[in-house]
Amino acid sequence: MKQQSKFSAEQNSETEHQAQSQQQREFASPEELLRFDAAQTSVPSAVAERLQRSTETISPPPNPSWWRRFFGGTNS
Repeated sequence: MKQQSKFSAEQNSETEHQAQSQQQREFASPEELLRFDAAQTSVPSAVAERLQRSTETISPPPNPSWWRRFFGGTNS
């Protein structure tokens, strides 16, 4: 019987510790949640390098869209 109470006490102690270490957060918007998550998450270097290489080859479209030409907008 004593062994069971000791085991229960250890479980309760561990559960309380986990609850204290995990703070609950409320976010005003989904964007705020995403910003918080992005700040906590590191991008692996291999992924960052691949992304950098792939964006270097992207060029702007050759002609502005019809609505930009019609309304006189520019790409810059």
